[in-house]
Amino acid sequence: MSDYDAKMIMLSVENLDEALEFYTGTLGMTLKFRDGAHFAALDGGSVTIALATAVDHPIPGKVVVGIKTADVDAAAKAVEDGGGAIVKGPYDDAHERRAVVYDNSGNGLVFYSPLARK
Repeated sequence: MSDYDAKMIMLSVENLDEALEFYTGTLGMTLKFRDGAHFAALDGGSVTIALATAVDHPIPGKVVVGIKTADVDAAAKAVEDGGGAIVKGPYDDAHERRAVVYDNSGNGLVFYSPLARK
């Protein structure tokens, strides 16, 4: 079993309301979560489809795959050692530890691991 679990595909959008209308109205996806006018998560079946404006998108203008892992720091180092690049090194936000990277072909990835609740 892999140490990595692809859980989310993050799409870059300019207008969240218009994007939500397309994905919920046109495609019929269910809204799971919305954070203001800058981020929304949709039920994409086996993966979450996230829509994010530049406010919340880790690499605006790019499609980014969110990959859950137990060791964000090791994943970021492995990417760098394998010819990829770190965009934003491992850091803790309010809910999870993250690292934003490019793979060796320039594709965006976000490795994340939920933080222990206090």
